[in-house]
Amino acid sequence: MNMNRVILLGNLTREPELRKTPRGADVCAVGLALNRVFTDAEGGKQEQTSFVDVEAWGRRAALISDHLHKGDPLLVEGRLKQDRWQDDEGQNRSKVKVVVENFQFIGGRPPREQPDAVAREHRSSATDHHGRSP
Repeated sequence: MNMNRVILLGNLTREPELRKTPRGADVCAVGLALNRVFTDAEGGKQEQTSFVDVEAWGRRAALISDHLHKGDPLLVEGRLKQDRWQDDEGQNRSKVKVVVENFQFIGGRPPREQPDAVAREHRSSATDHHGRSP
C-alpha cells in the first residue's frame, strides 16, 4: 500500500504564473516558502526556510491566480510529482513539486477584484461616527 499526500502552509514567493496548455487547460505555478523555527542544541533559536514549487490545474489554478499575490499565505493539500527532463547539455534533471488537490486561502484579506468597494468598506469600519479613526 502507498500514500502520496502532502499538506503545506506557507507564503507565496512570487506572483502566480497562470498559463494555458495547448489543449486549453489552466495551470498555475507558484512557489511556497515554508518556515520552521526550532531550538538548537545550545538553546539558541534557529529558523529554517524551505522552498517548494506548487502547481494547480483547472479552476484551482484560476482561483489562486485571481486572488493571491507574492507574500500571501496559502494552505495546500496535494500530492508529490517528479518531473524528469534532459537539459541543453544532455544531463538528466529532475524536480519534485506539489500538485494541488485542495487548497484554502488563509488570513482575513478581502478579495482583490473589488478594490473600490473594499476600500470604502475598510474606511467606514475604521472610523467612528465623527469620521475619526479609533
